[in-house]
Amino acid sequence: MQEAGVTQRDCDVLVIGGGPAGSTVSTLLARQGHHVVLLDKDRHPRFHIGESLLPANLPLLERLGVGDAIRAIGMHKPGAEFVSPDHSRARVYHFADAWDKSLPAAYQVKRADFDHVLLRNAADHGVEVHEATLARDLRWSTDAQRAESVTSVDERGRVTQWRPRFLVDASGRDTFLAGRLKSKEKNPDHNSAAVYAHFQGARRLTGADEGNITVFWFDHGWFWFIPLNDGATSVGMVTWPYHMKTRGGRDLQAFLLDNIRSCPALAERLAEAEPITAAEATGNYSYRSTLSHGEGFLLLGDAYAFIDPVFSSGVWLAMSSAEIGARTVDTCLREPACAPQARRLFDRHMRHGPREFSWFIYRMTNPTMRGFFMDPHNPLRMKEALLSVLAGDLFGRTPIWPSLWAFKGLYFAVNLGNPLRTWRAWRQRRRNIRPMPTANARSNP
Repeated sequence: MQEAGVTQRDCDVLVIGGGPAGSTVSTLLARQGHHVVLLDKDRHPRFHIGESLLPANLPLLERLGVGDAIRAIGMHKPGAEFVSPDHSRARVYHFADAWDKSLPAAYQVKRADFDHVLLRNAADHGVEVHEATLARDLRWSTDAQRAESVTSVDERGRVTQWRPRFLVDASGRDTFLAGRLKSKEKNPDHNSAAVYAHFQGARRLTGADEGNITVFWFDHGWFWFIPLNDGATSVGMVTWPYHMKTRGGRDLQAFLLDNIRSCPALAERLAEAEPITAAEATGNYSYRSTLSHGEGFLLLGDAYAFIDPVFSSGVWLAMSSAEIGARTVDTCLREPACAPQARRLFDRHMRHGPREFSWFIYRMTNPTMRGFFMDPHNPLRMKEALLSVLAGDLFGRTPIWPSLWAFKGLYFAVNLGNPLRTWRAWRQRRRNIRPMPTANARSNP
């Protein structure tokens, strides 16, 4: 029975979230002839972090038809720089030196502009886009494998009850489905928070490397330094809960600036810079869902899992999940007999990317791993394989895996050869990721 004042609508696919994952899956499904409705709680353009793309993302942008538009707003990014307080010189990696030489660069982008381009592209392909519209209530079918209806409310208070044949959760850190399914869990291996702002007047690298992302290690985590094409630089600190508690009564801006001063290499880059946005914080930084799909729904990108962004993997994992997600949804709707196999392949993809990135992320503060990054060598093409990971080349046919296995074996061998240092590093990491009773970082999905 229809409730008074509630409009009922049917659609093939309802997508919740208008970020990179939601816009991508919507565009691809609309191309395949499905009636797709996309709901986004915000109006675009809107501020978002996660400004650094990976080379593996660029072919997908071309397939979506937005390659030229992204080049127009992007800062050319040929590589990544790592700066360690324990080493005398920085180390720059170039994507052109990875295994696959056809992925030599990426872009840094203002996410407000990037996401807006993708969302407008979805609308241009026939997606019914509803901005400033919050997905609020969900009613399950009797077997809890399909959404019977999703109720939304827009900025004018109009209520709509959507009855989709398939539901896609691309709500990012709002985790619309994982929260309701109680499948979301904190990542026990990586517990961190982020504080960030944009700065004007930062000193960048020169020449072709001007657009490189820089990672600065410091005693309590790491900083990102992302140059943008309008002269602004995104700077963020990813740190552990115990350190967030030292904020005390300081506001976020003062806390961020104090920590920048504690990292001399970064402080020097920002010596003549001024913040041009207020500092913001995001807590509960790493999490995952115990499931990625059901018979009538999928979770994409950050709605499924979020990992530490030290390798700038977020946008690529979101959009690659959307591409395989679109194939999965289309199969489920058109060829139900093939749906179980399609969902298994989707689940394998969703677990593969975060797992491979996380192996390196969990060890980035280990002195052995830091030494490998700061003094790289290329036996058995290990460096090329590592650069392929940094480029996001995890889902194709590039034969990097024997070299990565050799790299991991070498890592464990060096750790075994330095048992005292390894034990100290392990003990320090356990202290770093221990949860705190309270958190000062506010959630900011």
